[in-house]
Amino acid sequence: MQIHEFNPLFRDVQLAHVFGDDKVLVDCLPRRSFAEIDAAYARLASTNPDRHRLRRFVEKNFILPPSQAPVVLPTRGGDVREQIRLLWRTLRREPDVACVGSTLLPLPEPYVVPGGRFREIYYWDSYFTMLGLRESDNGEMVEHMLANFVHLITQHGHIPNGNRSYYLSRSQPPVLALMVELTTAGRPPAVLASFRGALEAEHNYWMDLTAPTQHVVELPDGSRLNRYWDQLDTPRPESFSRDEELAQRTSRPRGELFRDLRAAAESGWDFSSRWLGDGQHLETIRTTQLVPVDLNCLLWQLESTLARAHSAHGDAEGQARLERAAEARHRAIEKYCWSPDAGFFCDYDLTTRGPGTQLTLAGVTPLFFGLVAASQAAAVARKVRESFLAAGGVVTSLRTTGQQWDAPNGWAPLQWLTVRGLVRSGETELAGEIARRWTQLNITTFVRTGLLLEKYDVVDTGRAPGGGEYESQHGFGWTNGVLLEFMRDYPLS
Repeated sequence: MQIHEFNPLFRDVQLAHVFGDDKVLVDCLPRRSFAEIDAAYARLASTNPDRHRLRRFVEKNFILPPSQAPVVLPTRGGDVREQIRLLWRTLRREPDVACVGSTLLPLPEPYVVPGGRFREIYYWDSYFTMLGLRESDNGEMVEHMLANFVHLITQHGHIPNGNRSYYLSRSQPPVLALMVELTTAGRPPAVLASFRGALEAEHNYWMDLTAPTQHVVELPDGSRLNRYWDQLDTPRPESFSRDEELAQRTSRPRGELFRDLRAAAESGWDFSSRWLGDGQHLETIRTTQLVPVDLNCLLWQLESTLARAHSAHGDAEGQARLERAAEARHRAIEKYCWSPDAGFFCDYDLTTRGPGTQLTLAGVTPLFFGLVAASQAAAVARKVRESFLAAGGVVTSLRTTGQQWDAPNGWAPLQWLTVRGLVRSGETELAGEIARRWTQLNITTFVRTGLLLEKYDVVDTGRAPGGGEYESQHGFGWTNGVLLEFMRDYPLS
């Protein structure tokens, strides 16, 4: 049993906003058995306790997590590479020891967490962190990180959002194939072949073969693409009060709302106008009605990498099967996600049966994987220059909603995918301009504050980033990784 399964204490504490962040409670460790805590709380609950008494009860019966994952103190004006080197040490976690009542899923090897409130490993974040670890000559930690993800997929049949039990009902953008490529490039084929089982398990999960998910959708011509989905349709334990309060503002069926919120969390873009029916209000979220272009590009990469792994293993039949799957997915992405009117790749809308109208940086992902014609690449580059380019890089979307995955915010992984996609398409000048603007913003902010942030305001570069369900975090794994890559390839004069 774990705290988020423990009613009514869990519900009472979260809805009373005893802690500023709902994630605090679900990361607590019990000081005694849940049976004893349950009996004690039954007595307290009969007295109608206020939030202060609730907090005292939690502190007496649980060990609270640190308020923030420890990071090194800011060093204003210092050397950013040295700061990142120190951050890798402080963001490092040693192999976990299983603890009764903990929500932490133990990992067998060391790992690096993102920072701030994120005290555990996160799936898609980790790929960008691994880029930075490689650039920092810490290949051993890169290997540890990949081994931990293989462990998770072996133990649970998929890689969860993060290594917490409350994340087990969903995954995150499937970047395992990118991680495998990062660690196997230039090595003998047998090394790639050794990951065949993990890659196959990842593919089976996303194709709904090994879990009660509904990631796969059939399109009008019989093609199959994927969407984000969560096995559960209940409030997220780590954001329980926010989800419950949002449900009070709408007449929508609660389960439908909660599943769409959870699916957006699986996307990593939690939250964005990209998922909103009216483009503005969170209660109109409809994630499961959209076929995300970036997700399907990642799954194309998974299928292509798995085909090569089968080839390296000598399995010609498996290779051919996955090559056919990748080719079919490529054709479907081209048919359903390209918008000739916008000159951009968009998510496919299952309700309107056409490309969506909201433009976001997800539309650059096909360039990253080389899934575009030259004319499409030129059109996308033109749209990026005209509409997305800002003083500090590229904005996430063209809408300002107060959600963190919208304008004016920019995020390291999207800068990386955009820059690399443009380079692959021959748009090197624009790629360099974006990379240098992002690097300058990161370094200027670091010199001023001593911090490397989770996200940045790329429009007003002197303003702190906003939006989202929590305060902007620092540390920060994927920012460090992308910054190191850009500093190497696009040094500032």
